[in-house]
Amino acid sequence: MRSMNSETVDLIATDPPFNKGKDFHATPDSLASGASFQDRWTWDDDVDQEWVDQISDDWPNVWYVIESARESWGDDMGAYLCFMGVRLIAMWRLLKDTGSIYLHCDPTASHYLKLLMDAIFGRKNFRNEIVWYYKTGGMSKRWFGRKHDLILFYSKTNKYKFTLQTEKSYLSHKYGFSNITLHEDEIGVYRNVGMRDVWDIPALRGNQPETYGYPTQKPLALYERIINASSDKTDMVLDPFCGCATTCIAAEKLERQWVGIDIWEKAQDAVVGRLESEGLKAPKYTRKNKKTRKQFLFSEEFRFTDQLPERTDDEEVSAEYLEPKMGFKLEPWERLSRSDIVAHLEDAQLDKDGWIVCAGCGRQLEGDYLELDHIDPRASGGANDITNRILLCGPCNKRKRHKHTLAGLIDINNSIGWMYKETAATHAQNRARTRAQKVRRGQIPLKVRDSVS
Repeated sequence: MRSMNSETVDLIATDPPFNKGKDFHATPDSLASGASFQDRWTWDDDVDQEWVDQISDDWPNVWYVIESARESWGDDMGAYLCFMGVRLIAMWRLLKDTGSIYLHCDPTASHYLKLLMDAIFGRKNFRNEIVWYYKTGGMSKRWFGRKHDLILFYSKTNKYKFTLQTEKSYLSHKYGFSNITLHEDEIGVYRNVGMRDVWDIPALRGNQPETYGYPTQKPLALYERIINASSDKTDMVLDPFCGCATTCIAAEKLERQWVGIDIWEKAQDAVVGRLESEGLKAPKYTRKNKKTRKQFLFSEEFRFTDQLPERTDDEEVSAEYLEPKMGFKLEPWERLSRSDIVAHLEDAQLDKDGWIVCAGCGRQLEGDYLELDHIDPRASGGANDITNRILLCGPCNKRKRHKHTLAGLIDINNSIGWMYKETAATHAQNRARTRAQKVRRGQIPLKVRDSVS
């Protein structure tokens, strides 16, 4: 997704891991035999520091969701949300202003994912929590049968595409309404009505022709409904977790362009095999054969690659401050890692008593209680290098967030009585700025120490 141009996708319909805490394996002897994935998450093994830096620097509201999940659930949920967070941020960038996203999940993490999507797409762009209800075997004597998944539907803006789908009314004479005197409009008998947010679509069973054997395969009917509702013919549909290509096949059937991404080595075979089984791709194609042409791909072209494409939009993003523009050479001091910047600022903001001083309120703290923030927020065009960074205590960092400058934070702290010692805060700010300039001029080595506690 990092290699795709911004604002080029009309619809994202995807079925990512759910954080179920278990491993999934394909049905033995099926076409997907050998496919498996691990849906377990740990903070130490599955979180890239680059994700943490990107989210905490540029999407603080997303970071608050992740931290809250770690506190209320545990590190495994935090790791999963970190994994999902950076990918949802990328999806947000790729969507056009008229685009939408449908994120498939289940009650394991749906409430956390909704908070995550509120923070990325905006709570006002939440459209539906769709319940996919299915009838499958297996019940418990200790709780009600768990027989539904959830699909979170968000738009990029308020200008999104949507075509209302209809269904037969759920009221009929079999419920006894024939013996009740009601107007037909009141009971909706025998009428098509606007589709509601609970969808009764059968889950796949092993004996159905559509079944590929992939461990988490979903029915085509489910994704056809999504694609029909939120895209037009020839629109671009993306599934970044395409698995056995259900979204791709549904998009092809409905004459949309599509992109599927997956790390499964047999993903290409799954796409080709399922296209052929659905009669969408003839094994032998000639332009002269009109009958074959009707069976061929809508786009008449299918490409598979394991190489990243090159972006042609000059790395432009929907909101420029959210990602640095590439294409120009950064100086070594501008490429300092987050941990290197923290190490420099810890040394700079250290007082004579051996404490690190918060540059927002002047409190003396140990390094573990200081958080990295921007002097001028990124939303206002502030740089992301050491010349625009400062260490703040947790309360100051939360209060400043990404809305206020450091000077604005000082005014707020004074007005609410949080300021502890303004002279100490000012000295810490000045020492941090001096240190940054010395690093920039090459008067201090870029690497302060090998690691930061």
